[in-house]
Amino acid sequence: MARAGRAILSCYDKTGLVELASLLREYEYELICTTGTLRALGEAGIAATGIGDFTGVEEMLDGRVKSLHPKVHAGLLGVRDNKLHVEQMQAHEYRWIDFVAVNLHPIKSLAREPGMLVEEVLEQIDIGGTAMVRSAAKNFRYVTVVVNPARYKTIMHEMRAHEGDVSFATRYRLAQEAFECTAEYDRFLAEYLRRMEPREE
Repeated sequence: MARAGRAILSCYDKTGLVELASLLREYEYELICTTGTLRALGEAGIAATGIGDFTGVEEMLDGRVKSLHPKVHAGLLGVRDNKLHVEQMQAHEYRWIDFVAVNLHPIKSLAREPGMLVEEVLEQIDIGGTAMVRSAAKNFRYVTVVVNPARYKTIMHEMRAHEGDVSFATRYRLAQEAFECTAEYDRFLAEYLRRMEPREE
C-alpha cells in the first residue's frame, strides 16, 4: 500500500463511517476522532486517536472547545510545497492532515422541536466542526473534505483506484459542497435568530 496520511473524523451521522474508516486504515492513515466518533470506531475494533490526545489539550468548556487548536488547523491549512510552511510545521512538530470527514449536528431539526429554547439551540451550534470544514476546503489542493456520507462510496472507489489518493477534480467538487454546507448552516442560524429572541441574562 503506497499511501499513509492523517485523517480527522467527526461525524454526527455515522452512516458509512466504519467502512470509510476501515479503508483509511488499510491505506495506513492515522485516524483522529472526536468523542462520539472515537467511540463508534472503537466498538467496531478500528484503531483511532482522540483529538485531545492528538493536540495535547483535552476537550474543555463542556465540549465547546475540542478541535480549535493550531495543531489541527496548521495541519489542514499548510501549503505542502511552501518552504516556509514546511519549516514552521517542523519547528512546532506539527503534522499534515490530509483528509477530513465532518458532518454537523442537524441544527434545523433541533430548532423545530416543540418547546426548544433559543439557548438550547445555541448550545448545539457546531464551531469546531465548521472551522475544520472551512480550513480543509480552503486547502483542497492538498486535503480531501467530505461533509455528506453519500459521497463516501465515490471517495472509497477513487482511493482504491489511486493507491489511497483522491483526485484533484473530486477534492475540488467536495470543497464546493463543503462551503455550501457551512453557508447553509450559517444562513439557517441567522434566520433563526432573526425570528427568535433569547432571554437577556
